[in-house]
Amino acid sequence: MHMKTYITSNPKIMSGAPVIADTRVPIARIVYLLKDGFTIEQISKQFPHVGLEKLRGAMNELAQKVETIPYGTQISQTQASA
Repeated sequence: MHMKTYITSNPKIMSGAPVIADTRVPIARIVYLLKDGFTIEQISKQFPHVGLEKLRGAMNELAQKVETIPYGTQISQTQASA
């Protein structure tokens, strides 16, 4: 089974920073908004072109990636978006 990819990285888009697929919305921006207390629904209203389903998918994908990285391991942006 192939899982949909919600996070991508391309050197030609946002200097290679991980973004939500098919957008220029950096994952880091979403994480900071969540850290600042915004709900995923509020963030969805700020980025209506992304959609709630894609935002949730991206956050789930990010969580899965973080879970697979051993604690204390330094990673590059390229590794984070792979």
